[in-house]
Amino acid sequence: MPAQPSPVTTVPPRIKRLRAGVRSPGDAAALGAEERRHDERFEGADLSHADLSDITFERCDLVGLSLHQADLRAATFSESRLERIDAPVLSAPRSVWHDVILDGSRIGSAELYESGWRSVELVDCKLGYVNLRGATIRDLRLTRCTVDELDLTNAQATRVAFEDTSVDHLVLASARLVHVDLRGAVLRRITSIERLAGATVSPAQLVDLAPLFAAELGIRVEG
Repeated sequence: MPAQPSPVTTVPPRIKRLRAGVRSPGDAAALGAEERRHDERFEGADLSHADLSDITFERCDLVGLSLHQADLRAATFSESRLERIDAPVLSAPRSVWHDVILDGSRIGSAELYESGWRSVELVDCKLGYVNLRGATIRDLRLTRCTVDELDLTNAQATRVAFEDTSVDHLVLASARLVHVDLRGAVLRRITSIERLAGATVSPAQLVDLAPLFAAELGIRVEG
């Protein structure tokens, strides 16, 4: 008899553990565009409206910073931890996030379109509108987060998981999903629900999503 194909199972994100290391105190007020900082800790500074475009943080801790409307265009965060970040508007389009933890932060509008994400974990964060249009996302986990709107229009998302996280509005127009595990998410609204191919939902979620599928297919449900 021919061998039976192995069942396809959802592959979880591969999150790299950050290495412990000594961080020397950094002067946040001296940060500027196109700088490269490594093995430093920046704490408790207001960097609102600062020009930090093309900056690189490698093996850094950013703690208790205000980044409201700071220009983080094309910034790179690598092997770094961001904690208690406050940004009613976070402007970081085309930024790069590799091996990063974002913890306990409050971000209103996050402009992260065309960014690159690999091995990133968001924990205990409150997020408003998260613009990941055109982003490439590989290995992302959200744990105990609340998100008002997650916009994945034209994004490619591979190995993404939600744990004890609520997403009021998930936008999937032209998104490409591979091993996206939605079972730990509370979903209230989905735009372009036909783009859920490549995602995993629970049986209970499937029942909850049935009206959305019916509307998408033009099916009338009458008692």
